[in-house]
Amino acid sequence: MQMNTPPRSTIRLTRRGRVALIATGAVVAATAVAVPLLTLNTENEETRPTSLVIPAGWRTGQVYEAVDKALALPLGSTKKALAKANLKLPNDAEGNPEGYLYPATYPLDKTATPESLLALMVNTANKKFSGSPITAGAQRNAMNLYQAITIASIVQAESATKADMAKVARVIFNRLERGMPLQMDATLNYALNRFTPTTTTNDTKLESPYNSYQRMGLPPTPISNPGEAAMRAAINPAPGDWLYFVTVKPGDTRFTASYEEQQRNVAEFNQLRRRASPSPSHSPSNSNSTPGSPSASAPR
Repeated sequence: MQMNTPPRSTIRLTRRGRVALIATGAVVAATAVAVPLLTLNTENEETRPTSLVIPAGWRTGQVYEAVDKALALPLGSTKKALAKANLKLPNDAEGNPEGYLYPATYPLDKTATPESLLALMVNTANKKFSGSPITAGAQRNAMNLYQAITIASIVQAESATKADMAKVARVIFNRLERGMPLQMDATLNYALNRFTPTTTTNDTKLESPYNSYQRMGLPPTPISNPGEAAMRAAINPAPGDWLYFVTVKPGDTRFTASYEEQQRNVAEFNQLRRRASPSPSHSPSNSNSTPGSPSASAPR
């Protein structure tokens, strides 16, 4: 797969469904309230929790905050500890652990520190990602492992359901192979450090390597920490010629290769949204949308 894509297409194609985004935002908010999903010692509610759950799709910032809370440390402590954690990251990551803080349940014993937890997450990711099925799948799709993880992170953020993941991955591959910008709201939200159900025209003009409306190819790093299902989808995209997708309503994500059909789907989405909310809001700008983003990035 050609990763250095040719000049961008003049047609703006993707943007995630607002309903999907709203649904995703609700998941994020609900998860944030539960952060860090800990198992507590029932004998004493103030006793340090015994485990920490990292959901699939969290960004590094969310993981740092969860570790701070779990270890009862001042906010920002885990992020500061990154410099001395000596994480075993690939050279492509350039010290950024995004994509490598593997979603799982981690034990919290009395010796746990930010450095030890981050190292455990990265070591777990390396074990999961270095297996022959993952590496072979990446090679089969003409990409290296870091690119595969980057695609998986977008799939994680953009997919309304696990069933949609392989189709979202195919949209990403099809766009890259055709020299089209990805135009994923999830990458733009990552650049803006937000989770939002709206994307404006001004947003898409942001100067950032993560602005996939303006920049060709993949973003420079993953945009979340993907789970196993998203990783499988990234190396085994579903067969199809789709270039667009939009979540018209919860449970109804539509994939198409036709720009005209996409426009009709987006129009239906906008009509349903207006019925649900009388207040004006932004509509998807020709989206490939799904919760997760074309767009929506959040824990799945």
